[in-house]
Amino acid sequence: NKACVTTEQEAIEASAGIGFPIMIKASEGGGGKGIRMVATEDELRANFTQVQNEVPGSPIFMMQLCKNARHLEVQIVGDEHGNTVALNGRDCSTQRRFQKIFEEGPPVIAKPETFREMEKAA
Repeated sequence: NKACVTTEQEAIEASAGIGFPIMIKASEGGGGKGIRMVATEDELRANFTQVQNEVPGSPIFMMQLCKNARHLEVQIVGDEHGNTVALNGRDCSTQRRFQKIFEEGPPVIAKPETFREMEKAA
């Protein structure tokens, strides 16, 4: 997969284009496993293998960390005919060790018109 890195060396090369700080994430991880924040190449080297070992065989991707961002979600449901509807949204920003502690809904941090645009995009 072109979006994933499979070796520490690939991760280091990708970091040059992404820029620190970076999140390393195993796509099959969850519950706080398989995810690390790194601020330097040394931290990247130290944490890449940990992510691999926590979720063996999982594809790993990297992304630039967005500081002071909010984690807002739109819940959608669809059927086999392609009909979809946005049910609600939630703010999942309260986290510890990259795991949600609780979800708050509706998300009051976003303006209603902004959240409507998010629902349409979902």
